[in-house]
This record gives sequence, C-alpha cells and structure tokens, in this order.
Amino acid sequence: MIPPDFKNRSGESSLVIDLLRHGAPVGGVKYRGKLDDPLAPEGWEAMWATTRDHGPWDHLFSSPLIRCAAFAHALGERVKLTPRIDPRLREMSFGDWEGRTSAELLAADGDRLTRFWKNPLENPPPGGDNLRDVHTRLQGFWHDTLNSHRPGERVLIIAHGGVIRVLLSLVLLTPLEHLSRITVPYAALARIRVDRIGDTWMPRLVFCGFTGA
Repeated sequence: MIPPDFKNRSGESSLVIDLLRHGAPVGGVKYRGKLDDPLAPEGWEAMWATTRDHGPWDHLFSSPLIRCAAFAHALGERVKLTPRIDPRLREMSFGDWEGRTSAELLAADGDRLTRFWKNPLENPPPGGDNLRDVHTRLQGFWHDTLNSHRPGERVLIIAHGGVIRVLLSLVLLTPLEHLSRITVPYAALARIRVDRIGDTWMPRLVFCGFTGA
C-alpha cells in the first residue's frame, strides 16, 4: 500500500522522513555497536516486509555498517535509488560491552549496566562513546537532512537502535538521560512529518510500524 501524501495546513506537501532500524543480525541480541555482523535471514525478511508496506521514497541514506548498508544497496537496486552511506549514522560504540548480552553484563557488571539504563547520558559504557558526542554528530546529520530536501519529498534512513533513539529525541525534545524509555525493535519504522512554519521546521512523529514484537 502506498500512503497518501501528507499535507500541511496551507495544502503544501510535507517532507516525510522514515527511520528504519536494521533487522536481526547474525549472532542474536547483544550489545553490538561497531561490531559489523551481517543480517540474519529473518532480519532480511523483516526489513523487506516493512519497506514493502511503507514506501516509496525519493532518497535513501544508510549507516556504513553492513547490517544496514547491505539492505540499503539491495533496496536501492530494487527501487532504482542509489543509497548515500553516511558515517554519521553509525551506531554508538559500547566499548567493553560489545559482543556481550544483557544477561552476561547483569551477571558481571549489573550495577553499571543498570545505571546506564537509568541515565545513559551520565553513565556511558566503559570504553564506549559518550552520548553527547553521538548527539552532536546526529544533530548535524539531522540539520543537513532538513535543509537539503524539499516539501513533498520522502526520505528513508536505515540505521541503528541507538541512532534512531537520538534522532527521535531531536524530534520529540526528549532529554538524553531518558533515551532508554524509547524502544526501537528490529525492522521497526518511525515516520517523521516535517512542515516549515515561518522560518522554523516543525517535525512530528506520525506513527511507528514494524512486523514483529
């Protein structure tokens, strides 16, 4: 199904930006960060299902990590779009936690992991990225995206759970210390409708769609 164009109050089409998380990678659920695991077969299937129901798009952006970029190239070939690989969309590094599951970390370093869940801004993973730095690079990407596309265009961004949480925080003005309150399942899609009101961009979350739980 192709959704109808969104219109703002003046009748002008909105800029639509879709945020798609990659599907399940090989190796199961764990803190992956910069680890470059490929998509599992069920991850490919879920992403095809989500994009089938929510396109079409005029522009396609992707993280450089293979769990995003491989699907972006496959989708681009199918819909005749060349994906733009942007390093700012890479996942945050989880440092010493990369490759480990929540259960493993709760057993080995439970207090630190719990503090991270409660306030990731002030309790970064040991050896991992600082959330303020991640926010700064994604704020630059978001600003560039808003200013390089016109009303009526549709943009798909394929990225990671942490990246999408930060981008949604820019839309919803969510404090970074509360990012753990946003859940982004594998192959989930969040749609942002952006209207210009005077000299100001007004982004709004329209809906989230995904194929699994």
